Amino acid sequence: MTQAQSPRGGDPDRFRMGPTRISTLVVAALAAAALAWLLVSGFYYEAVPSLPWLPVVTLAALALLEAYAAINTRGRIERKPGRDPVNPLLVARFVVLAKASALAGAIFLGFYAGVTGWLFLEDTNAAIGDRPAAGAGLLASLALVAAALWLERSCRVPEQEDDEDRTPGDRENRPGYR
Repeated sequence: MTQAQSPRGGDPDRFRMGPTRISTLVVAALAAAALAWLLVSGFYYEAVPSLPWLPVVTLAALALLEAYAAINTRGRIERKPGRDPVNPLLVARFVVLAKASALAGAIFLGFYAGVTGWLFLEDTNAAIGDRPAAGAGLLASLALVAAALWLERSCRVPEQEDDEDRTPGDRENRPGYR
């Protein structure tokens, strides 16, 4: 069995985690926007209280924390002076956090976009009163998606010049490596 084959006969890179696809985030946001539009247009006057500010504050706080983590992690990966070396397990956790936050932020972005769009078409006092919270939620969700994608990108290991000259199986062929 060659190294390119897995024991089950499938692609060995099939379960490999890759960068977050923008298309996935766009589809999630569009689906959430459509669902939010349908829910708000059907139930806004009957059962929906005014929009709360707590989710907006939470989304904004998460965006700030992830932006800080992106700056700090990038500096530690690049081994800038005054920064401790980075723990690889922490970077892996940051990548998982960034991927989850990007998807959650896209869903919230779509939800707030659907709600905001519907509220700007309505001229009632309740709709006008909910516009600031909906608009702020839209911006906070967008900030979370941007910060999550930035954190994910910051966790990448920079390319080294030596790696370009080697082939993928080169490491196994050198003495001292198994």
